Amino acid sequence: MKTIGLQQPKKNMSREDIGYNIIFGILFVLLSFICAYPFYYLLICTISNNQMVEVGAITFYPVGIHFDNYKKILEVENLGNSVLVTLARTFFGTAMSVLVTAYTAYFFTRQEMWGKKFWYRFCVATMYFSAGMIPIYLNNRMLHLVNTFWIYIIPGMISVYNMVLIKTSMESMPPDLEESAYLDGAGYLTRFFRIVLPLQKPILATVALFAAVGHWNDFFTTKLYVTNPKLYTMQFLLYELLNQVQAQAAQITNDTQPSASAATPTSIRLTLTAFVILPIILVYPFVQKYFTKGIMMGAVKG
Repeated sequence: MKTIGLQQPKKNMSREDIGYNIIFGILFVLLSFICAYPFYYLLICTISNNQMVEVGAITFYPVGIHFDNYKKILEVENLGNSVLVTLARTFFGTAMSVLVTAYTAYFFTRQEMWGKKFWYRFCVATMYFSAGMIPIYLNNRMLHLVNTFWIYIIPGMISVYNMVLIKTSMESMPPDLEESAYLDGAGYLTRFFRIVLPLQKPILATVALFAAVGHWNDFFTTKLYVTNPKLYTMQFLLYELLNQVQAQAAQITNDTQPSASAATPTSIRLTLTAFVILPIILVYPFVQKYFTKGIMMGAVKG
């Protein structure tokens, strides 16, 4: 005997609902345009007539398209080495930060940890109180981190904010998973790497994104602790170019007659800015699916 399925009647939208959807659709499009336009404008300016860009004549579409700016920016002294330093710092810094922060958060979820409440509150207190720039600088110098690559890695291995997010997410796991492994003789490291970490992909991807963006965009660490040009990052190079853009423009081009592709202070700033920010923007689509879920898991307990 066949069961006849009853089709649910379609709900007709009222005029108020239609107007509501139209208004919020328009607002969504406007907000999306406001967020995306600066990046679009940056890109079209880097490939447009440099003289028109200099006087602000570019608005919505490129004019006099050329790619000489990107060719000339590659001639900037020490750029290749700074790219390698930035990539190495971002990769190793992010990996170490996620691993160490997650392992610290894991131990704060263990009931048998000695002085758990005290040490957790001690760590959280560091989010609100800091020794200050000079004591931190002196501490890093006494640890012989100044003017070394490790100044980029070691001081940033622990983030208390990220640790709180990961800890909250781990506490939402069913305890039976670890208990069964414990009865089979698994130690802390085995349980952490084989059970806990694989189940925390959303929050780990979110924390990795936070750490990667922080490492990629940071230039102040180089300014404070590094004097060796071989350890300069792209962001610090951009910082220097922004302060000395007129001299750099003269260094990059020897043109006596202004032309569409002749380097200008504005073209140098815009092209190097695009060179710096585009790689990190391309990372977002790969972690977007984890981002909202990871934040919610790390922010809500239970």
